[in-house]
Amino acid sequence: MKMTRVFSGIQPTGHLTLGNYLGALRRWVETDQHQADALFCVVDLHALTVDQDPARLRRLSRQTATLMLAAGLDPAVCTVFLQSHVDEHTRLSYLLECVASDGEMRRMIQYKEKVARQQERGAGVRLSLLTYPVLMAADILAYGAGEVPVGDDQVQHVELARDLAVRFNQRYGHTFVVPKATRPGVAARVMNLQNPTAKMGKSDDSGLGVVYLLDEPDDVRKKVMRAVTDSGRDVEYDREGRPGVANLLEILAACTGGNPESLAGVYDSYGALKKDTADAVVEVLRPVQARHRELCADPAFVEGVLRDGAEKARAMARPTVDAAYRAIGLLPPVFDSALSAAHR
Repeated sequence: MKMTRVFSGIQPTGHLTLGNYLGALRRWVETDQHQADALFCVVDLHALTVDQDPARLRRLSRQTATLMLAAGLDPAVCTVFLQSHVDEHTRLSYLLECVASDGEMRRMIQYKEKVARQQERGAGVRLSLLTYPVLMAADILAYGAGEVPVGDDQVQHVELARDLAVRFNQRYGHTFVVPKATRPGVAARVMNLQNPTAKMGKSDDSGLGVVYLLDEPDDVRKKVMRAVTDSGRDVEYDREGRPGVANLLEILAACTGGNPESLAGVYDSYGALKKDTADAVVEVLRPVQARHRELCADPAFVEGVLRDGAEKARAMARPTVDAAYRAIGLLPPVFDSALSAAHR
């Protein structure tokens, strides 16, 4: 019996990576969708915090949803949808902005980092970059999600959702479930192969340090074989002192079900470690890529999943969002008869 509700999402800001798969998607497929009432969302509205080419955003949104299904999300047991297809996200976001403060938004670590990057590029900073953690809170709170599987870089955003839920409940009466962040284990944060102190993100100018889910096997092998290691020759697992080798060991462990520390003792050269890691990554991606090809040949199926998912999501979110509107003092769209009579 499913005991709790889980919500998580991925932004369609670039092609999905091995980090997305090992750090999130695989857990969603193997665990979350079976052990919880689970919703998985392409958070396309979040992508608009920076400039996006409309055609590319549509293409990446479809590709992201298709890869989520290709990875193994089953619409028979979970809900898969696009954020922009469910109006309750933006309806609730504004209410939460009315209980959030400017100060707590500006203290968000990701906001500071992203503003710095935008300013380095000479780009303007959109207001939505400041407020999008509130939209993320709305994503979670609208569904009464008790758990939110996230990487370390998103924990602060879940804490904000908790704070806003508690604050709203205290001011206006109990309305929201207070969620908690849950973190996956090994390879929760796969690092860039060329810069192992940085996360393997979807945006990478060269692409050399990022393995994408749709990379050809030869490209995967080239990227892994060219991965930055460290000075020295011994293969040791030391995340702080030997981040390059540690990253390869964590990837290999995540792909094979092994343990990074134990695997370190198996290898006496970086070359052998890289070869086995490359082979393991290729094998992990093979079934995902095969299923992706099948789904691309049947676009009506993907569209149907997203349409049905949005309908289910709306039905789940609307009662909570409507309750929040009533709690904060907003009149319902259709007044009840007594209220209508009193205002005649």
